[in-house]
Amino acid sequence: MINTDSKLMNVISEITFSDAETTDSKRENANIDGNTAMGTMLQYGSVVSKHFCKTNVLQPHHTFAHDHGDIHIHDMDFMNMGTLTCCQIDLQKLFANGFSTGHGFLREPNDIISYAALAAIAIQSNQNVQHGGQSIPFFDYGLSDGIRKTFKKSYANYMRQGLQLLLELEDEQLLQMNNWIHKMESESKHTLQIDMITQYKVYELKQLTHLYSINESTANKIQQFAYKEAYRETNRKTYQAMEAFIHNLNTMHSRAGAQVPFSSINFGTDISAEGRMVSENLLLSVEQGLGNGETAIFPILIFKVKEGINYNAGDPNYDLFQLSCRVSAKRLFPNFSFLDAPFNAKHYVAGRPETEATYMGCRTRVLGNVYGEEIVSGRGNLSFTTINLPRLGIKHGIISHPEPMLQQFFEALDQQIKLVIEQLLDRMKLQGNKRVKNFPFLMGQHVWKGSENLEWNDTIADVIREGTLTVGFIGLAECLTALVGKHHGENEAAEQLGLRIVTHMRHRMDEAINQYQLNFSLIATPAEGLSGRFTAIDRQQYGTIVGVTDREYYTNSFHIPVYYPLAAYDKIAKEAPYHELTNAGHITYVELDGDPAHNIEAFETIIRSMKEAGIGYGSINHPIDRDPSCGYSGVIIGSICPHCGRNEEEDTIKFERIRRITGYLVGTLDRFNNAKKSEVHDRVKHN
Repeated sequence: MINTDSKLMNVISEITFSDAETTDSKRENANIDGNTAMGTMLQYGSVVSKHFCKTNVLQPHHTFAHDHGDIHIHDMDFMNMGTLTCCQIDLQKLFANGFSTGHGFLREPNDIISYAALAAIAIQSNQNVQHGGQSIPFFDYGLSDGIRKTFKKSYANYMRQGLQLLLELEDEQLLQMNNWIHKMESESKHTLQIDMITQYKVYELKQLTHLYSINESTANKIQQFAYKEAYRETNRKTYQAMEAFIHNLNTMHSRAGAQVPFSSINFGTDISAEGRMVSENLLLSVEQGLGNGETAIFPILIFKVKEGINYNAGDPNYDLFQLSCRVSAKRLFPNFSFLDAPFNAKHYVAGRPETEATYMGCRTRVLGNVYGEEIVSGRGNLSFTTINLPRLGIKHGIISHPEPMLQQFFEALDQQIKLVIEQLLDRMKLQGNKRVKNFPFLMGQHVWKGSENLEWNDTIADVIREGTLTVGFIGLAECLTALVGKHHGENEAAEQLGLRIVTHMRHRMDEAINQYQLNFSLIATPAEGLSGRFTAIDRQQYGTIVGVTDREYYTNSFHIPVYYPLAAYDKIAKEAPYHELTNAGHITYVELDGDPAHNIEAFETIIRSMKEAGIGYGSINHPIDRDPSCGYSGVIIGSICPHCGRNEEEDTIKFERIRRITGYLVGTLDRFNNAKKSEVHDRVKHN
């Protein structure tokens, strides 16, 4: 008889027979519906894989540290498979000669609708071989070729129509015209901006007047007609393409059908007419919402803010910045990344979008590179593990001693960092032993930087050095409260100590870079499921400690506690210095108390204050409620819809209460685990 692990069987039994609404573990990931068959199957695989990893893969002391809440090894269920966390996909490189998904070869796209469709397919395909999220680092640049191709074909078609209408050509002349149009289309470098086609405009005029014996004025009218209609048609197709892209990413399945692809789109700095058309229509389609007006969950839109590009009036893309504020005020997205923050600006090279800092998923940032070129495309995080800071604060602070034992605290912190570095290196070795054939899209289609130099059976150890190995932390606020009795929002001394702690961690990462010649980095951990896990373990071990373990969650990374009343600008100022220290990723939120769509100027002012404070990545949270019966979207206070007057308490159809956590919108409150529900409830709103 097979000897089974009773604890493992108990967990599987809970997954099998319980309902997600009443079982917190089935709501660990708010993007997965734990009640569905495939969601349940994914949970089975996750639980069994973690068990195998703890007993057969991890070193015993790493398993002990994880199980006892000293550290948290993220995505442990994927460790056995050797997957990497995330990747930034260069669409221009991928589309250049077409690509294969493993089930068929897709030709290089030739119009914007195909470009957008293949972009969604690329995200879905890569999601199936990674445990994290997928990012397009410069979406506007990546799809601009699709606009050019669409415009050229449309321009040639309307040129043909214009000649037919104005000249009433005979059959032989039509054949001659079609041959000339085809030649003109293949040789032309037409763009959307008519003042950029002067060379070809003159060429066309000469050809038109020579071939058809028409005067220059008539030839010019034909050109103007073709340009106007082609522009209009290209813009219409681009909106359709962006709308389809958004719909695809909210309906496509990945990971055995358990969830939609976890996707992020960075854009906003391409000032060409083509790039601007992509950005504008992407924003407009998100603003419009899904089929019934719902707010799209994915992709996470991230608008890149840059002086001289889109930040000030007179900048070529300033109108897109204003539009992004309007759309974010209605739909929560886009978030905003700031390329002028000193730690982002030092990498920036004008005209090279691959040097523009981009963010993925919750907040992940991959840019610095000790191994090769410091660019974003084709790179991602390998894995990350989080340290439980509040526990160290409890052990060495005034909770346990008359005075804070800071020397002992930092010594213990160093031991935990050393432990995590060791564990990350072990995991990287396992990942590096995998072969190209284990990741047929990521490596086989040369999405990952350097994989184009590998053969099908080669191991990937050399190329994954382009990625990052990351240490994270959670609960700086509770750590400080345990150490000195105040958190960094309450007290200047605590504020300085908080910066000292995170600076110390960053220095240890920089030392690890020099020691191992690998991209070690520090992340302000996004804590969807982890915040409640650490707190529950510590409360059981140390009891209920006011300001530390007395809530269902630990505060996200370096954030000021959500329940602490603080003006929006003060919160931004206090959190800004941590962005430079956390080079693997960070985010700062402001929580508004109402519908900002009615005050876009105030919304933009907050975004500007983030930029001026040196924030790297920021967003504004606000409630989005929707009545599915009448389609109203806005803020619904209480149980009465302000549009149709329906009382949800008297109906089986409930309002959708959409909220954002950890940098991305994860959906309605019923999908959140108990810790995150508690955090959302506690959040102090900024007016």
